Amino acid sequence: MAPAALLSRQLRQWCSPVTDKKSFSDLGAADPTTEPFWQACLEGRLIVQRCESCGVHQFYPRPFCLSCESGALEWVDASGTGTIYSLTTVRIPVSEELVPPYLLALVDLDEGPRLLTNIEAAQACIGDRVAVAWRARDGLPPLPVFKPAGR
Repeated sequence: MAPAALLSRQLRQWCSPVTDKKSFSDLGAADPTTEPFWQACLEGRLIVQRCESCGVHQFYPRPFCLSCESGALEWVDASGTGTIYSLTTVRIPVSEELVPPYLLALVDLDEGPRLLTNIEAAQACIGDRVAVAWRARDGLPPLPVFKPAGR
């Protein structure tokens, strides 16, 4: 690509502006792309990105749309409900916070994105409807987990 073409090309904003505001990035729990997600978790809100150009929702957060590559993304509230796409029971301890056995699932949100999450129930099945719940964590924002809908 010729140098003149490079100069005229619109560059994507890959980082958030530097501020004095305390952020989860400072704790190693986020980066500028995921910071709005964790701030919303503090408020008990599950948010996902929505492309202003093509309307597709996406999660995990990225600086551009996976569908059309636009940089015009906005954060929108998700309904917090979805369907279990895949499910497994973890029986091996991997951390002190996650005492086995526990359920690990891919949940298809009603908005479209698929999340890897925990199901807080003794049992669940693929195809079950679930709703977001929040797991408290010391010094960090709560973690979105899911429970069977209607319970």
